[in-house]
Parts: sequence; structure tokens; C-alpha cells
Amino acid sequence: MAQFLQLALSGIAIGCVYALVALGFVLIYKATETVNFAQGDVMMLGGFFAYTATALMGWPYWAGIVFALAVMAIFGMAAERIVLRPVLGQAQFTVVMVTIGVGYVMRGVVTMTPGWGTDTYKIATPFAEKVVNIGGAAISLEQLMIIVMTAALCAVLFAFFRFTRIGIAMQATSQNQLAAYYMGIPVARVNTLIWGISAAVATFAGILLAPITFVHANMGFIGLKAFPAAVVGGFGSIPGAIVGGLIIGLVESFSGFYLPEGFKDIAAYIVVLLVLMFKPSGLFGEKLRKKV
Repeated sequence: MAQFLQLALSGIAIGCVYALVALGFVLIYKATETVNFAQGDVMMLGGFFAYTATALMGWPYWAGIVFALAVMAIFGMAAERIVLRPVLGQAQFTVVMVTIGVGYVMRGVVTMTPGWGTDTYKIATPFAEKVVNIGGAAISLEQLMIIVMTAALCAVLFAFFRFTRIGIAMQATSQNQLAAYYMGIPVARVNTLIWGISAAVATFAGILLAPITFVHANMGFIGLKAFPAAVVGGFGSIPGAIVGGLIIGLVESFSGFYLPEGFKDIAAYIVVLLVLMFKPSGLFGEKLRKKV
């Protein structure tokens, strides 16, 4: 039982990271119907800024988080305004290739930046090397804090979208951009803010992941696991992104322990195939029909 609990909490912790990256996918898709395949690399870049603030500049851990979130929110808004907005309205293939290209550029810039490069770094946290005993299972405090901080961020985002004027405007924009525009909502500005929020959420995921996998240039490939999480939950559903991330994390944790070696790497994609076979729109996705 203790072993099961330990595996479950470990899966939930890594699932929280998948959920936050998947949440970035969903936020951008709901606002602009664009899939941002650079989302994982945004998380990676945010991790490097957090490392810079805490390790190179000597700032406290919490100050480093705020610094990285602010920088990456500005980066996300600038990327939308400079790179993505000129190609919106073009073929979806064009937009997808632009986001993939942005990801490659980000990885290249990181590897060429002095102090970053291709080495692997660790962000020191106040929770390092601390263990909590729960039901006979020894659980890393870092993993528990990942769960707690993810829940706190989700609560903040819920309150933001539910109770603030700009949050309600973002919801309206995601439902129908043309109607929102006619109602006086500055749709272009709202889309820019959504890209900034998405980049900040991905950065938060990178900071939470850093103590587990460390910070390195290929860290962004975790987006390949977060994308299935968004698909499982339903690509247009914010709650679905959270649930999908937790499902993928739990499946990975248990398959890595109970199933033969190698299953852990493909478990996420097996789950996607099974879900799409029985519920093509995802667990929480909307069913859309087109008359021809």
C-alpha cells in the first residue's frame, strides 16, 4: 500500500507539470485556434531564466519565480505580436510550422548563450532533500510542493477567469471572436494577453519540473507528453487539460514500475489512442458536427 501511494503521488506530481504545459496549449487554442508547438520550449526558456535569477544573480527562490514569470509573460506577448499575428489567418500548416520554427530558434539561442549552453543545471529550492512520511510511504517534499503549487495556480487562474473583467473578456473571445469584437472587446489585445499568460504558466511548469529533471536545452521535449494530455482531456477544455495531465502522469508512473521496460515511454500515446477510439473529442471536449 505504501508503495502504491508513493507511485501515485509521484505520478500526480509529474502529471501536474504535464497539466500546466497542456493548459498553455489549450489557452492558446481556445483563443486563436492555433496549436503552439513551441510551448515546451517556452517552458525550457522560463526554467533558464529562473536558474539565472536564483543561481547566477543570487536572488531568493521566490523572487526568481516572479522574475521568470514576468520575463516570460512579456516574451509570450512579444512572440504573439511580432511572430504569430502576421501569419494568423493563413493556412494552419503555416502557423504550425512557425511555432515549430520558434521552438528550434529558442533551443539554438539557449545553447549559444554564455552561462547556459548545453550543460545541465539545478535550481536550488527550499524543499530540497526533505522527505514527508505519508501512510508509511516516504514522499519527497518537492513532489508534494509541486502538487500544492499547481493547485494554487489553478485556483488563481479560476478566480481570474471567473471574477475579473479581463478574464471574462478572454472567455468571451475564446467562445466567439467576432461577437466579442462587436461587443467592444479588444480581441487582438486579449489574444496577446492570453499568449503572455500561457508563457507564464509554462514557465511555472518548468520551475516546478527543474528539481526533478534539472534545467537543460532539451527540457522542452516534455511538451511531447503534455500534448497527449491536452488531447486526452479534450483540446478545448481547460479542466480537461488538468485531468489529462494527471492521467498521463499516473499512467507513466504505474506503467514504469509494473510493466516491462520501455512501456513508460509509450504509455501516454497508448492512452491517447484508447481515448480517441471511444471518445474522439477527448474526455471533456465538445462534440462538433459539420453539415455538408
